[in-house]
Amino acid sequence: MTDRIFKAALAALALALLLPSAATAQQRYWVQMEAHATIRTALEFARRYEQSVGNVAGFRLLGGWYALAAGPFDTPAEAEALRRDLTARGVIRSDAYVTDSSIYGERFWPEDGAPPAPPPAAAQAPEPEPAPDTTAAAPAPPALEEAAPEEPAAPAVAEIPEETLPEARRNEAALTRDERAEIQIALAWFGHYAMAIDAAFGPGTRRAMQAWQQAEGLEPTGVLTTRQRAQLLQDYYDALARYGFAELSDDTIGIQITLPMAMLEFSRYESPFAHFDEANDSGMRVLLISQEGTQATLFGLYEIMQTLEVIPLEGRRERRGNGFLLTGQSETARAHAVAQYRGGEIKGWVLLWEPRADEDAALVLSTMEDSFRPLPGVLPSATGAGISAVSRRELLAGLEVRRPVRSRSGFFVDAVGTVVTTAEAVDGCGRVTIDEAYEAEVRLLDDDAGIAVLSPQTPLVPLAFAQFAGADPGLDAAVRVSGFSYQDTLTRPIITFGQLADTQGLNGEASLRRLAIEVQPGDSGGPVFDNRGAVMGMLLPRMDQPGRLMPEDVHFALSAEAVMQALESAQRRGALSRENATMPAETLTRVSADLTVLVSCWN
Repeated sequence: MTDRIFKAALAALALALLLPSAATAQQRYWVQMEAHATIRTALEFARRYEQSVGNVAGFRLLGGWYALAAGPFDTPAEAEALRRDLTARGVIRSDAYVTDSSIYGERFWPEDGAPPAPPPAAAQAPEPEPAPDTTAAAPAPPALEEAAPEEPAAPAVAEIPEETLPEARRNEAALTRDERAEIQIALAWFGHYAMAIDAAFGPGTRRAMQAWQQAEGLEPTGVLTTRQRAQLLQDYYDALARYGFAELSDDTIGIQITLPMAMLEFSRYESPFAHFDEANDSGMRVLLISQEGTQATLFGLYEIMQTLEVIPLEGRRERRGNGFLLTGQSETARAHAVAQYRGGEIKGWVLLWEPRADEDAALVLSTMEDSFRPLPGVLPSATGAGISAVSRRELLAGLEVRRPVRSRSGFFVDAVGTVVTTAEAVDGCGRVTIDEAYEAEVRLLDDDAGIAVLSPQTPLVPLAFAQFAGADPGLDAAVRVSGFSYQDTLTRPIITFGQLADTQGLNGEASLRRLAIEVQPGDSGGPVFDNRGAVMGMLLPRMDQPGRLMPEDVHFALSAEAVMQALESAQRRGALSRENATMPAETLTRVSADLTVLVSCWN
């Protein structure tokens, strides 16, 4: 579906419908009943509504559409009372809505230019005499007046007699340019026509008509009868009213996009999202993403959004340098998320829907994709720190976060994203992820050594991977551990400083290194660095035994040599460090963060 198809429909509603700040005390309020693409159709429906509702006004909208509304009223409550009364009696569509006059342009009905009088209150039926008096002040044109008693202008589709092919051709030849264009727009809406709206019924339009006829179980002649044209247009109008597509241009979040506002309602801003909740039992929700940040912020958002309960686990996961795509599908939920990074701003959108709305979602998705435009400005952050420095709970306030059974640390050991971590991290897991975004397979599990080797299901290209130390530093040398101390709470690893206390275990184990350092359970599996930036080992879980507790600062690491042996057993190879000089602290901090990953266990 292209943006061209919706240009006329986009202006049917405006931002004033979405955000409370759009209304002002001086506005008058209306019950907008529907909008039409051509003046001819709008006038026909205006005449009908004048008889059934009374006091109807017609206004031009931006983009060339024509709206029909009842009113005006001084307050939204008065307009809403009439809307409820008319919808309850089946006089107007159920998706009619209350709006202020800010979206309306030039008035085209009543045709004499007289302003309509306010409709009667919803709770009171109009008096027998005043109703004629009201319409007498604005008489309809003679042609319309003659047609009104018999209502012949637009009979119900079922009442239109069928035609032979020659009759259909003759009636088609009498169509105006606007009527022909309207047929093409309707065919395009339903996916049958993808060429220019030129009002010329050439081969492309004929094929589209045949496709529509086949979809409706009709003979595919390529020429629509009067009844078929009426059915096509009625289905088109019904669809427009049901979706209520409206162009949102929101300076608060810096986003312009078209949304189905008959299916959504604005809820709140909660950084980094603008929330639109379900309306009219549509089964749909929308999140608009707006956040200041860097490429690292974008990547962090990509990882964290996959922890949301509303994003099903099964789906596409695509991360690029300037954006990402996430999709999800389960028995109960669907999701489609898109974001892009440009000029220090991250903008995007998320469509969430239930399986029963799959058909609607296909159209809504294409509309959102075609209409999305970033504008200057972002939604202010409550923390001002960006995604890389705040907790997941703070970042995604208002959305339930999917939490793993446990999370530990790990680190990249080669250029294709192989990760080593502790055996404890993956013990009994139904599913293992790297940075909660990438599915991983356990390539090797060695419970005796306490190590696991993971392979991402999709090869990764890490920013850095471990360079292993060829020899241990001296005793009491400074070491540091990079790890997710608080498991899945933070989005970046923490550096913990300590010392090398011994080059063997308490019982003389050659594969262990004793450290004097205070760490957390989430740090287990993280890399242990010497001052040259080389990885001298992998931190193991705390080795307490029943009835015997180690001092808080006594921990052990599996040696670099033992880690490399495990990699060889897994048919992978680690790289030896060639650095001899001390690595600057800021460089080591950056490198350690780039190669350290969060390993999560899910069931």
